[in-house]
Amino acid sequence: MSNPQNLRYSKEHEWISAAENGVSTVGITEHAANALGDVVFVQLPTVGDTVTAGESCGELESTKSVSELYAPVNGEITEVNPDVTEDPSLVNSEPFEGGWLFKVRVSDEPGELLSADEYTAYTTAG
Repeated sequence: MSNPQNLRYSKEHEWISAAENGVSTVGITEHAANALGDVVFVQLPTVGDTVTAGESCGELESTKSVSELYAPVNGEITEVNPDVTEDPSLVNSEPFEGGWLFKVRVSDEPGELLSADEYTAYTTAG
């Protein structure tokens, strides 16, 4: 499992891209997708919603369980990925590409986001 170096990661297993024009893309990591099993339903925030870092902003339902989706930053939702609501399995098959979840206009970024190497160490430590 390889975590892209150009992304940053939360300890809740979300990834976030660098901002382009103030907007970042968010998804869940391959580690989280594998732990969840086959994702069958995705509940995403609504465009215009304000999200707070570390707080729940949606749900992912798999054949194993229901898991909360957490916002890695503070900001406003600018777009959600309609492809994953129609085909939730994209979260498993393409967690870093077509399986992205939402885009957020970042208003504040917490300092505890991890680099790819830090996240890899975090997920393999225990």
